[in-house]
Amino acid sequence: MQIHPGISVIDTALWLENEEILIINDLHIGYEQALHFKGILVPRFQLEEICDKLNLIFEKVKPKKVVINGDLKHVFGKVLQREWKEVLQFLDFLLVHVSEVVIIQGNHDPMVKFIAEKRDVSVVKEIKFGEIHIVHGDELVETDAEVIIIGHEHPAVKIHEGAKWEKYKCFLKGKWQRKVLIAVPSFNPLLEGTNILEGKMLSPFLKKIDDFEVFVVGKGEVFSFGMVKSLR
Repeated sequence: MQIHPGISVIDTALWLENEEILIINDLHIGYEQALHFKGILVPRFQLEEICDKLNLIFEKVKPKKVVINGDLKHVFGKVLQREWKEVLQFLDFLLVHVSEVVIIQGNHDPMVKFIAEKRDVSVVKEIKFGEIHIVHGDELVETDAEVIIIGHEHPAVKIHEGAKWEKYKCFLKGKWQRKVLIAVPSFNPLLEGTNILEGKMLSPFLKKIDDFEVFVVGKGEVFSFGMVKSLR
């Protein structure tokens, strides 16, 4: 589904059609191990499911480059043994399919460069392709680009039907300082995300979202749900 000229949603990724670039973000590899340290036992299927999702995407599009828009790994100040192993496995998987991988450093990624350099993968703070500026979203940037793409927020929305409700990951599209802003949900299947209809937003780009459009991802399809204010 195209949500802006030249920019399409595929699952919980963004496809830049003209540039042939796939954007994924907030994978938080190592999240399962962090949960285990807290005494929460979950099956370790995270990396396998991420790769399965990407294989389905690669059947639809053939990117030349993948941009990982922040928070590739989960733990802040160190690299867990399993994180190190799985991040390398993931980079190896990507480099079979594309000629280049670029990592935009997120707030969880101060140590990721030490892993990325093992595969000669670049780690940057932000990147620009023509009129598209990609940044993680935990800090504001100055840019002359027409479109800003962020992660960080993990946007999701609760859909109610009577007493029942379900949470779905979603994309947000709106305006920030007269620029088009697109917020992308987490690509990690374990992270449902934060309900945009309640609570305080994390990203400084998303202080006022009432007039943002909501695009819900569910069962392999993308649905336009109108404005945030119409869902409150």
